[in-house]
Amino acid sequence: MTQGRFSRSRLEWFSSLPACLLLLSVVIFSTSSDIHNQMLRGGEQMWSGYYKLRMDPAKPECSVIQDIDAAVAEELAMAPSDDPMAALLGSHEKDPAEVRLAIERSAADCRAAHANYEDLQDKLTPGVRAYRAVELFVADLIAFGLAAQRYALVILVMLCAVTATLTRHHIAMRAMETRLDYTVSLTLQTVANAMLLGSSVIFRQSSLGSSTTVSAEELLLHNFWVIGFACLTLASLYRLFRVPDDLESGGNPNQAFLAVPLYTVMCLISGTYFALIGHSSGIGIYLGKMMELADMFLNVGLYVWVGMMLKQTRLATLVFNVFRPWRMPPEMLAVVAVLVAAIPTAYTGASGIFVIAAGAVIYSELRAAGARRHLALAATAMSGSLGVVLRPCLLVVVIAYLNREVTTDELFGWGIWVFVLTAAMFSLVAITVNRQSKFDLAPSAEAFPASIMALRPLIPYVLVIVAVVLLYRFALDVRMDEFSAPRLLPVIMLAILLYEHISLKNRGGRASGEFNHQGLERSVRSATNDTTAEIGALLLLLGLSVSIGGVIERSHIMEAFPQAFDSAWSAMVLMVIILVILGMIMDAFGAVILVTATVATIAYSSGIHPIHFWMVTLVAFELGYLSPPVALNHLLTRQVVGEAEVLAAQQEGGTFYQRHERIIMPLIAMGLSLLLVAFVPLMFYAG
Repeated sequence: MTQGRFSRSRLEWFSSLPACLLLLSVVIFSTSSDIHNQMLRGGEQMWSGYYKLRMDPAKPECSVIQDIDAAVAEELAMAPSDDPMAALLGSHEKDPAEVRLAIERSAADCRAAHANYEDLQDKLTPGVRAYRAVELFVADLIAFGLAAQRYALVILVMLCAVTATLTRHHIAMRAMETRLDYTVSLTLQTVANAMLLGSSVIFRQSSLGSSTTVSAEELLLHNFWVIGFACLTLASLYRLFRVPDDLESGGNPNQAFLAVPLYTVMCLISGTYFALIGHSSGIGIYLGKMMELADMFLNVGLYVWVGMMLKQTRLATLVFNVFRPWRMPPEMLAVVAVLVAAIPTAYTGASGIFVIAAGAVIYSELRAAGARRHLALAATAMSGSLGVVLRPCLLVVVIAYLNREVTTDELFGWGIWVFVLTAAMFSLVAITVNRQSKFDLAPSAEAFPASIMALRPLIPYVLVIVAVVLLYRFALDVRMDEFSAPRLLPVIMLAILLYEHISLKNRGGRASGEFNHQGLERSVRSATNDTTAEIGALLLLLGLSVSIGGVIERSHIMEAFPQAFDSAWSAMVLMVIILVILGMIMDAFGAVILVTATVATIAYSSGIHPIHFWMVTLVAFELGYLSPPVALNHLLTRQVVGEAEVLAAQQEGGTFYQRHERIIMPLIAMGLSLLLVAFVPLMFYAG
C-alpha cells in the first residue's frame, strides 16, 4: 500500500519514528560537542579572555585600604594575644617593616582584584551576554546528551527488540516456515523474555537492598530495563497467540528448534546457569555492563542505520556498473565484489552490518552476471569479512579502547597488511580452486571506455561526500577518522539521499518540490523501518553474548588452561582454537569484551605480541562467523536474500564441493589466512 508523508502504520508511529528521533538525537548531541568547541574558540577570538566571561564575575569581598600608615599603626597597636599568627610563632613583638610590607601587598592584591572585576564588567557587553547564552545552552545540551546516553541506549534496545519480535525478525538458524516452528520459537522466546524480566527485577531489588545507596539515575535505569523486558515479554506472548496465516501446517520437531532465535538460546543457557548457581540477577548484571560502553553500542545502532540508508541508494548498483563492461567471469566478479565491499564494511562498523545493508544487492548482481547460487551466497557472506581490519572500523576502536597495550594507529597500520593477505587468499581460492567458468574478458579497447563512462554517475556522489567531510573539517575542525565516523556517516548518507531525490526530480521534469520531499522522507522512513528490526536483533544478540561471556567467566573455564605457556607456538595453537569457537557462538563486540578479560592476558604472558594477538583475533572471529553450526554471516545472508534462494541452492547437484561451495570456499580462504596470520609472524619474534 502506498503511504504518503504522514500515513504511517501504527508500528512506524510507535517504533520507527521514535527510533529515528533517538538516532538523530545521538548525532546531534555528538555534533553539538564539536560546535561547542568551535564556539569557545570563536568567543576567544572575538573577545580576549572569553573563558573568564563565561560566568558572571564575583565581586571581591576585600576593601581597598586607602591609608597604609593608619592600617600599619592599627596592626602594631593590636595586642599580641589577639594575633593568632604571632601566638603560633611564639613572637611577642611585631616588626613594623614586615607589617607594612604585608599590608601593602594585601592592598595591591585587593586593588588588582577590583580592577579585574571592573574590567570584566566592562567587557560583558550585550553581544557577549547573547553569545554566552547560546554557548552555555549548547554546553548544557552536551551535558544532557552525555547523561542521557544510557537511557537512550536502553530505550533503543527495548524498542527495537519489541519491533524485531513483532515482525519476526530475530536472527535464527532458519526461518519459521511451519506452525510447529512458530509455536516452538515463540514459546521459547516468551520463556527467555520472562527470564530476562525476572533477572532484571531481582537485580533491581538486590541493588535497592544493598548497603550502598542507589542514585535516582541508577534506579531510573533499572526501571527502564524492567519496563522494557515486560513489554518484550508481552510482545512475544501476543505473537504466540496470533499465529500468521501464511505458515504451513505440521512441521519437524528437530527443525523447529533451529527456528529459535540465537538470543533466546543464549538467554536460556545463561539464565539457567545463573539460576543453578544461585545468581538469578546474573543476566541483568551483565546486560547492565552494556551501560559502561553506552556510546559504543549507540554507535553500533548508528552504523546499522547508515547501512540501511546505503541500501536505499543506488551506490552499489552504480559501482557494479563500472565493472560490468568487462564481462568478467562470475568468480572474478565475486572477488571484485568482496574487495570493493571491504571499504564500506570498514565504515559500517562490522561484517554483519554490511551483509545486512548490501548483501541483497551483491547477491542479485552476481546472479545477474551468471554466478552460481552457491558462489553468490559465498561472496555475499564474505562481503563483510575483509574490511574489519581497515580504518575506521568500530570493532578495532573498541579493541584499542579496552586494551591499553595497543592503539588504533598500530592496529589499523598492520590491518592493511592483513587485508592484503586475506584478499590474496580469497582471490586465489575463488579464481583457481573454485573456478568453474572460462576466463573470456571483453577487449580492453571496448571495456575501458565503457567503464570510464560508468564512472561519471559516481562523480556527484563523491562530490557530496567530499562536501560534507570538508564542511565538518573547516566549520567544526573535525577530521574524518575512526572517532568521528559514527556522527559523520549518517549526515553523509542523508546528504546522498537528498541528492538522489533532487536529481530524480530534475530528470523526471517535475517542477514541484513536493515530489522530492516525499521521496526523501519515504527513503529515510524505509531505512529506519529496516533499522529498528536489525538493531533489535543485533543489540539483543550482542547483550546476550555479553551474558554468555559472563557464564564462561564465572564458570572459570579459562582457569583450566595454563595462565602462561613456555612456548608462544603452543599458546597460539590454543588461542586460534578458542578464538574461532568464540567467533562461532558470540557476537563480535561481546566476544571482544570477553577476550579482553580472559584470553588476552594469557597470550601476553606467553610472549605473543599484543598487536599480533588482536590481528589473529579479528581474522579468527571472521572465520568463526563463516563456520557452522551457527555461521552468523551465512544466517544474515539467508535473511537478506531470502529463504527461497538458499533452498534452491541446496537443491542444486554436482560434486560435494559444488553442493557445499557457499560454506567450503569461505572456510578455505579465511582458514588459510588465519594460519598465515597466526604462525608466520612467530617465526620473526618468537624463535
